[in-house]
Amino acid sequence: MTDEYETLRWPTNLDRAGIEKRLVEVRDSGVTELAGFFSGLEKMTSAQLGAAVVTALSWIQGKPEHRHIATQLEMVAMNLKNLKK
Repeated sequence: MTDEYETLRWPTNLDRAGIEKRLVEVRDSGVTELAGFFSGLEKMTSAQLGAAVVTALSWIQGKPEHRHIATQLEMVAMNLKNLKK
């Protein structure tokens, strides 16, 4: 049996705590620009957090050296609808 047809499963039910946990990892990844987008994320409103995620995704687009971080941001973006106000 091979794994060639296996797919990545995305957790589409992250709550705010799960979203923040992943964004802390992004913030602490050592990429200065990303750290700036998410400084003080624990105090951001849902709208501010969503805007920061979209801005970070736009910034990281086309930077293959940061693909693993982009994947985290994509996962968070899929879950933004779960943020509570």
